[in-house]
Amino acid sequence: MRQSGQSHFLRSVTLMREQIPSFDSYPFHLEAVKRLDSLAFHPKVTYIVGENGMGKSTLMEAIAVGLGFNAEGGTANFTFSTAATHSELHQYLRLSRGVSRPRDGFFFRAESYYNLATNIDELDRQTGAGRRIIDSYGGKSLHQQSHGESFFAAFMHRFGKQGLYIMDEPEAALSPFRQMAMLSRIHQLTEQRSQFIISTHSPILMAYPDSIMYQLTADGITVTTLEQTEHFMLMEQFVNHRERMLRELFRDD
Repeated sequence: MRQSGQSHFLRSVTLMREQIPSFDSYPFHLEAVKRLDSLAFHPKVTYIVGENGMGKSTLMEAIAVGLGFNAEGGTANFTFSTAATHSELHQYLRLSRGVSRPRDGFFFRAESYYNLATNIDELDRQTGAGRRIIDSYGGKSLHQQSHGESFFAAFMHRFGKQGLYIMDEPEAALSPFRQMAMLSRIHQLTEQRSQFIISTHSPILMAYPDSIMYQLTADGITVTTLEQTEHFMLMEQFVNHRERMLRELFRDD
C-alpha cells in the first residue's frame, strides 16, 4: 500500500470480542465476523470484497450505523425505516476516528436506494417552499430517472469534498462506462480529501490504485490485491478464453 499524506476520518474498526455473548448466532456466526479483530482503513479508499454470503453488507451496515448513518442509507439526517432488519453488530464495534472531522458523509446502499429516493420525495412534499432536498441530487426526482442515472446523480451531485462515504455495491445499476466514470469521480473526491469505504463485486471499481483491499472468505479476512481476487481472475479468463469457458458452462454432465 502506497503511503498517503491524507489524514483519516475513520482510522480503524475493532470488534469488541469480549462483549459478544455468543458466536453461534447471526451475525456473529459469520466467519468474517467470527475471525474479525480489527481493520485499518486507508485514508483514501478501502475495499471490502468477497463472495455473496460472506458478510460484506452486514459489516458495511454496522460501520455505517456506528458512524451515525441511517441503516437504509443516506446522510446522518435521514431517519426513515421501511424495515428494521439491521443487525446488532454495530453495538460491538469500536470505531477509531481521526483528529479531523468530515464536512460531509453518506451511506450509499444499493439494495435500499429506492427507499431513500421515496423518502426524499416525501420530505420535499412536506416542506413546500424553500430549498428542496432533491436539489442536492441534481434537482430531478430520483424516481424520474433510470436506476443507473439516479445512482450516478448521488455520486456527481450529493458527494462533495472532505466527505466520508460508505458504499455498499454502488455498481449495481451502473454500466461499465459509468463504473469507469465513477472511478474518476472517486479520484476527484479523494484529491479533495474525501475517504471511501467500498464493498463491491466490480473489478473496475476495485482498480483505484491508492487503496487497501480486504477479502472476506470462509477462512476470515485477508489483505489482497485486485489481481488476486476471484472477481478479476474470472473476468480475465472469460474475456481472454470466452469460447472455452462457455463450453465448460454449457457442458452436459
